[in-house]
Amino acid sequence: MTNGPIDLDVYNELKDATGDKFAVELVSTFLDEAPGMMADLTTALAGGDADGYRRAAHSLKSNAATFGACSLAELARKIELGDMPEDGDLTGVNTLQTALDMARSTLQDLING
Repeated sequence: MTNGPIDLDVYNELKDATGDKFAVELVSTFLDEAPGMMADLTTALAGGDADGYRRAAHSLKSNAATFGACSLAELARKIELGDMPEDGDLTGVNTLQTALDMARSTLQDLING
């Protein structure tokens, strides 16, 4: 069941597979590391590093899918598989950041009970 930025079925499957405590640890780690992934993406874009740009998008995509952040994962997938934007075009990065912010907020609520 998709409920906003997090598919609760996917999130609950993770909890069932790993246990509540470990799921919270996994989510907490993602919440701590996600800003760095976005920074890597932005830095790679600014430096014209296409491989770094795709690698950062791939990391976000994989993590987002694990936690049921389907919209975030899809946006990151499009960035990973697409062409690097023209100089100064932050549209994709800004859209991804918005989706990440929404997913982070919902995940934080879920782990806080």
